Amino acid sequence: MEFLQPRSLAEAIEAKAEHPGAVPIAGGTDVMVEINFDTRRPAALLDLNRVSELGSWERSDGQVRVGATVTYTQLIAELGDLLPGLALAARTIGSPQIRNRGTVGGNLGAASPAGDCHPVLLAADATVEATSTRGPRLIPAGEFFTGPKRNALAADELITAVLVPVAPGPQQFAKVGTRNAMVIAVCAFALELRPPRATPPPTPRPATSDNPVSDYPVAMGTVGTGIGSAGPTPLRAEAAEEFLAGALGEAGLWQSAGPLPDQVAQRFGELVATAARPIDDVRGTAAYRRHALSVLARRTLSWAWDSYRAEGGAPGCG
Repeated sequence: MEFLQPRSLAEAIEAKAEHPGAVPIAGGTDVMVEINFDTRRPAALLDLNRVSELGSWERSDGQVRVGATVTYTQLIAELGDLLPGLALAARTIGSPQIRNRGTVGGNLGAASPAGDCHPVLLAADATVEATSTRGPRLIPAGEFFTGPKRNALAADELITAVLVPVAPGPQQFAKVGTRNAMVIAVCAFALELRPPRATPPPTPRPATSDNPVSDYPVAMGTVGTGIGSAGPTPLRAEAAEEFLAGALGEAGLWQSAGPLPDQVAQRFGELVATAARPIDDVRGTAAYRRHALSVLARRTLSWAWDSYRAEGGAPGCG
């Protein structure tokens, strides 16, 4: 097995072009396990630990560019305010030792349906930056996962960063497992609330037969979701997103930040469960996964909505 050690990003990209079968390695928390158990024997390993350009992050134009070798510990310690959902997911991964070594790029490259960062990246509409000698290519997170442990990378491409919009509102992540960390999720769910942009104070309007609930003009925000470990790839629950955004808008809740109706949370959970494509395996049955996702969806929505209300609702509407 050949071991390649580039010292710069340019060298790493050239090495990947010359050795397209080389497997990138940084933390080694997935790759080394597979090698030790002899389930994988690549022709070459491409060590990225000396490529300093991949180990940092920066904020620009409303998004955060997270380098591929940024560790879970960095996500927790440095990005909790800008990307709270990603930090929440990182806290559930492995032990402190694993979080010190494991990277967001490695999690993406493994493309496991159970990867804990993946639901958050879907919910946040993140973009994966893949680079080759031809230049960088941007792949929406929703198009990156092509099958169980398969992704959209070309053979000569490296994941160099993931571009994540700064959280526009509350984000949440939760997963079900036999314990809080050091466990592969039975299922996981991520949620992002995107309130309407700042608007003038609402003008009350009288209730009518067509509008029996809301005294506020409709202001539409959007919602992002991500489902993990309940399908061949990480999934979005698009029908649930549309329902929740519409329900909050039609009831004037984006602006009023009023209590969330129980029936809205219940229906949201049902739609999330319907979007899943689970199987029976040693960690849980398909039926259990659907039930658990419905519960996780309701809980994360409750937590996120409580945060939204505490922050005073949509900008300019408080």
